[in-house]
Amino acid sequence: MTLQQVAEHAGVSIATASRALHGATGRSVGEELRRRVLAAATELDYVSNAPAQALARSRSSTIGLVIHDIADPYFAAIVAGVSRAAREHELMVMLAATFREPLLELDYLRRVRTQRADGVLLAGSGCTEPAFAARLADTLTGFTEDGGRVVCIGDHGLDADLVTVDHRRAAELAVAHLWELGHRRIGVLAGPAGLVGADRQLDGIRRALAARGAPLPPEHLTRTELTRADGRSAATQLLTKQTDLTAVLAVDDTLAAGALTTLRDDLHRAVPAEVSVVGLGGLPFTADLHPSLTTVRFPLERLGARALELLLEAPERRGPRRTVELDVELTVRSSTGPAPSD
Repeated sequence: MTLQQVAEHAGVSIATASRALHGATGRSVGEELRRRVLAAATELDYVSNAPAQALARSRSSTIGLVIHDIADPYFAAIVAGVSRAAREHELMVMLAATFREPLLELDYLRRVRTQRADGVLLAGSGCTEPAFAARLADTLTGFTEDGGRVVCIGDHGLDADLVTVDHRRAAELAVAHLWELGHRRIGVLAGPAGLVGADRQLDGIRRALAARGAPLPPEHLTRTELTRADGRSAATQLLTKQTDLTAVLAVDDTLAAGALTTLRDDLHRAVPAEVSVVGLGGLPFTADLHPSLTTVRFPLERLGARALELLLEAPERRGPRRTVELDVELTVRSSTGPAPSD
């Protein structure tokens, strides 16, 4: 008889059954749920394996780091920050890339759990699909019940410690910069719908524009995957339909790089004389683009290092869900200039 069967018989998750039967650390179980699980265990003659429970709680001086794509410079910078901090603490980092496949993310997290890692850092943007979000939360709860710790780098919509950047401030800085240059017809390249971070970035841009009395028209928005090729394709689509736009704000530097390529090579429009371009992220390659990209810099390496610090904090310093929000800064370069006169 397994814990899974007890949980199914009681109509609860495995994590809840584990809390009720094993007294695992973490959130407590209500008396009614505890009685239901105990009754199911008694009815099914379930016997807890104490040695197995002790083994599951042993740790390995290993940290799991789950990211979307190591080839993406955004995540590469986060990995560098985590790795440097881990070295200082003599920890090994076990890296897994999901390529934004939700089921693969769940699989990697289960594997990290079986390796008895000390903790896991979950980087990137979480999926907003309710069924997946519930499965992810359940998987992470099981990990914490076994003594592991979880910190999210970027919002996943989970009840877990979070290290992120001030996305609303980033949007405000980008919009304010374009506004001060006289731009009023601003197109936006946003990430795909259904990702927590992408949705919140877009919300920040909408708020910044609305605060200036200029709500974002639907036709001025294109949502796409966060790659340079997709940025190029999306920018072509946006700028050929909306020929009067004087600026493009991309929620990711790779999208902005794609937009620069479109303007230069496909549409033969001058940047910034005809169209200005702003990105978000502050990735190192943006200084070498032609023209160099104006961007809002995120402290990505610091983001990774701070997440590991939060993961390793002493138990007495932990409490309810903690959120650390790092500041951002505008870097003005050659891709932005005054709006062209009508």
